Amino acid sequence: MCSVALVVTPPKLVIFDCDSTLSAIEGIDELARLRGPALFAQVEAQTTAAMEGKIPVEEVFGRRLALIRPHRTEVQQIGQLYIEQIEPTARATIAALKVAGWTPLILSGGFTPVIAPLAACLGITRIEAVDLYFGPDGSYAGFDEKFPATRSGGKPIRIAALRQALQPSRIVMVGDGVSDLETKPVVDLFVGFGRYTVRERVRAEADAFIKSLAELPALLS
Repeated sequence: MCSVALVVTPPKLVIFDCDSTLSAIEGIDELARLRGPALFAQVEAQTTAAMEGKIPVEEVFGRRLALIRPHRTEVQQIGQLYIEQIEPTARATIAALKVAGWTPLILSGGFTPVIAPLAACLGITRIEAVDLYFGPDGSYAGFDEKFPATRSGGKPIRIAALRQALQPSRIVMVGDGVSDLETKPVVDLFVGFGRYTVRERVRAEADAFIKSLAELPALLS
């Protein structure tokens, strides 16, 4: 009996940040907004400082959650807001990239249960993000402190693990923040994104910079 060797084509990965990239919002800030304007302003300032690289992500990550203590139902509420505020060309862009042979993933310092509805809407099956824990009554019980994206330099660590596990032929990262820019040395192309916020360091140091996801398929062709 003759055997037939199966040829496995290595995947091409296009990895998206989520907040202010696939959707207009920052999920942690919207959770804070539910606690009133004072706490929202406090958390938003911390998020902005971390995204611009002015303070380490790990300095504010757990602190913001401890202030907010989001309930499971609130997480579900913000998950729907992600969809309502979806980047207007995201669906068509991801569909086109799939046709062109790209595998889309989300890599985020956001929260898996908040991002999951948006990922499903976009047809993205793999989410690399931070798990949240809840008690039996839905009250906040902590987060996955071991996930790399909860600290500075974490996203490159996760991409290195993906490269080892999936052996892709190419990796492209798309994002708006300094934590995304940190992946530039470990990907084949870093694309800065500026539809919602232009962060000058990201714009200056990115391999390419776009303001609409619709620009991405032509860039990767």
